[in-house]
Amino acid sequence: MPRLFGTDGIRGVANVDLRPPLAYALGRAAAAELLGGTRPMVVGQDTRRSGHMLVAALVAGATSVGADVHRLGVCPTPALAFVTASGPFGAGVMVSASHNPAQDNGLKVIDSRGLKLDDRLEDELEALIWRSEELPSPGNDGVGREVDASTLLVGYVEHRTRLAQRIGSSLRVALDCANGSGGAVAPSIIGAAVQSVDVSFDAPDGVNINRGCGATAPEALAAIVAKGGVDVGFCLDGDADRCVAIDERGAVVDGDQLIGIIALDRLERDALAESTVVVSVLSNGGLVSAIEAAGGRVVRTPVGDKHIFDAMFVSGAGLGGEKSGHVIVMEHTASGDGIVTALEVLSILARSGRPLSELAARITLFPQQQRTIPVRHKEGWEADRLLSAAVREAEAELSGRGRVVVRPSGTESALRIMIEGDDEARIVELADQLSALATQRLDGERLD
Repeated sequence: MPRLFGTDGIRGVANVDLRPPLAYALGRAAAAELLGGTRPMVVGQDTRRSGHMLVAALVAGATSVGADVHRLGVCPTPALAFVTASGPFGAGVMVSASHNPAQDNGLKVIDSRGLKLDDRLEDELEALIWRSEELPSPGNDGVGREVDASTLLVGYVEHRTRLAQRIGSSLRVALDCANGSGGAVAPSIIGAAVQSVDVSFDAPDGVNINRGCGATAPEALAAIVAKGGVDVGFCLDGDADRCVAIDERGAVVDGDQLIGIIALDRLERDALAESTVVVSVLSNGGLVSAIEAAGGRVVRTPVGDKHIFDAMFVSGAGLGGEKSGHVIVMEHTASGDGIVTALEVLSILARSGRPLSELAARITLFPQQQRTIPVRHKEGWEADRLLSAAVREAEAELSGRGRVVVRPSGTESALRIMIEGDDEARIVELADQLSALATQRLDGERLD
């Protein structure tokens, strides 16, 4: 049986892979495993239509074993983490598939500190999900209650607004809310930092989240910024834990460059804890070179913000992130928050007086190609003799001049391939060749 939990909770196509009975079972299991018998659970959701269905099932499950559940309603994932950590809660669950398309959904479980569960606890929780019906079910007097907790979002908004008010800039910002949950709070928070905010893609209808907009489709906001009238643009994703920036010319700033801009600024101000930045194996070698040349230290981890946070905790690093735009600025938050990332960049722009394009140019990236290949058999890809041999040959060819990273996606039924090297034309060829071979070998049934 495949593992339920991926790199970012449980995900799948809503009402196909991820059905209400699974959300119900998770509610029962999480209440029994994480709440200590007395503390309540807090639940949030993004703007997907299926979110209401899954939240209802989750609440039914948790209350059926006697737990009270506080519902935040539509909110960013980092807001749920903030509320969970600052309240009496034993756990939180976010119903969201983040940057994935609207037909997907997910269940992200966090502990009382607002942090994602470690692998051991996820395994224990998963085992309990499969036998959740064995858990005690109290009678009417012992059933838990559902509580409207939407007012608790005020604490998150006030905290982030205080960060924004420190900036006090005359910058003009374009903001893409991805038709997601960030639209509930981001315009007012960022508006407290700058002269004006032009908001786009903030009309969620349950099916348009991340559709042609947001952090996974920044070209839409880039076209708006390119027309002039604003100084910088920011694209959130569906649950606002990611941020992608657009410079004043309408060019998309790579997520690694965004991390580099923040890292170099903090190194120059001696404001980067342990002078250390944590990034994943996918981050560009050019980012590593820029940070190390400035006197910083870089630690690499497997893909996933949970791994980023773990390495930050162990190393004492003040900054970590992934090239997707998921960034953790430990001074302000222990979880990725696209709004905090935007505020950090705005602060740098305001203090330096330099445009984003000039700041990004300080981080020269190596040629890199990434491919996401939908396949039926993503796990154990190394067992395919032809594909694994082709990967080894590519690694040997690039030895000393580049890297090859192949991994199963933790959020989709897909294999991800990243190739980095000094010859852009050749790495494009290698990426295309490996992608075609992966499709042939892993996407279907073979007789050989």
